[in-house]
Amino acid sequence: MAKVLIPTPLRQFTAKLDTVTAAGPSVGAVLDDLTAQYPDLRKQIFNDEGKLRSFVNVYLNDEDIRYLAKAATPVADGDTISLVPSIAGGSTMAAPPEEAVLTKDEILRYSRHLILPEVGMEGQQKLKAAKVLLVGAGGLGAPLGLYLAAAGVGKIGIVDFDVVDFTNLQRQVIHSTADVGRKKIDSAADKMLAINPYLKIVKHETALSSENALEILKDYDLVVDGTDNFPTRYLVNDACVLLGKPNVYGSIFRFEGQATIFAAGDGPCYRCLYPEPPPPGLVPSCAEGGVLGILPGTIGLIQATEAVKLILGVGQPLIGRLLLYDALGMRFRELKLRKNPECPICGEHRTITALIDYHQFCGVPNPKQPAPAEETRVNDGEIDVTELKAKLDRGDDFVLIDVREPHEYRIASIPGSRLIPLGEFPKHVGELDPNAEIVIHCKMGGRSARACAVLRQAGFEKVYNVKGGILAWSDKIDPSVPKY
Repeated sequence: MAKVLIPTPLRQFTAKLDTVTAAGPSVGAVLDDLTAQYPDLRKQIFNDEGKLRSFVNVYLNDEDIRYLAKAATPVADGDTISLVPSIAGGSTMAAPPEEAVLTKDEILRYSRHLILPEVGMEGQQKLKAAKVLLVGAGGLGAPLGLYLAAAGVGKIGIVDFDVVDFTNLQRQVIHSTADVGRKKIDSAADKMLAINPYLKIVKHETALSSENALEILKDYDLVVDGTDNFPTRYLVNDACVLLGKPNVYGSIFRFEGQATIFAAGDGPCYRCLYPEPPPPGLVPSCAEGGVLGILPGTIGLIQATEAVKLILGVGQPLIGRLLLYDALGMRFRELKLRKNPECPICGEHRTITALIDYHQFCGVPNPKQPAPAEETRVNDGEIDVTELKAKLDRGDDFVLIDVREPHEYRIASIPGSRLIPLGEFPKHVGELDPNAEIVIHCKMGGRSARACAVLRQAGFEKVYNVKGGILAWSDKIDPSVPKY
């Protein structure tokens, strides 16, 4: 028997279990047994041809089976198999330039660094001469910005175009209540300069895109990825590979985090680990799935540590190693990463030589591009909350289904709705009348759209998704309904 570790995004298909026991002489046989126990999981990790999906990696103990015997890799009794889906070093930096001289005040400020033999005066001068780009000033960017500024990194660029929201304050500790409504880039810069006035901050108040990424990244020594979506993550990776810049990577979801360094020397890149993104909606955003507020602090500090090690040229950086963190179990695990010779951007026969349309690649719309006028209206298969309210007031005959989780339902709900969490939804399709009019909502509209697709595939015709979900209901219909 083998122990199969189930990551958070896939636990909705294993009755919330994080560990499942399955039997088989090979990895493929164990996964067959696993998906026989949990049939809804099969289509998440296998395609229609029965092959493993490219956005799910499988490790036997700490080895990627792609570099063993793949699905035929033998499994011994007591082995551990890890499913690692995509969620969203080493070279010494050059000697510091002569102008990176420390003043008397800086020597006092960094004194605890200077007495470390691994840092010393030369190392602190390297930090002062270093140029680091932070992509994002949110959950991961908050600890990164604070600690890289305190460490004495001389020039820090920040890419961000968002504003501070009340929901950010639970985890984005670089911002305060007084900053709500301010640009994150301004709020972050103020806090960083308050810690270290010797710091030079360059603000890039824009969305990183294929049109501007190479121009922005080219002036920095390394990039620290604090993004929260797959299009930008692939964009950052590809730009770093094309420019030869190390990419200090981190990602978080609920209680789990990942960290490594991509595109450093002969090390692997993000596409080596995840050749393709997951289908839209499989991995909820933090806004839909939630995140422990402390988690980005842990992962962000790991990223900051790795960035400083790269600048100093000391220690063993996370190149070729993927660090996994489980906050609930308070466990760290390390998996080996290898450069994929077939990688389309860093492999032996590259097919990607320029930046592409990453929203199209990931199958998601670009939220920063205004939709044409005809697309701003409610689309076919959607219903606006004002129309939903009118239907409720008239007493129309329809079924209103809420596909959020029970703990979300307890926070806020629309009167008359029936709760069927999305992970359990396929099991309840047979309970619904295919001739009835069915209206489905969630928090913002993403999960409910997936539930609508399940019903339409089952032959239901009168199925409607509530545009904007319960947040739109709170904005337009009943402000007393809490937003979260």
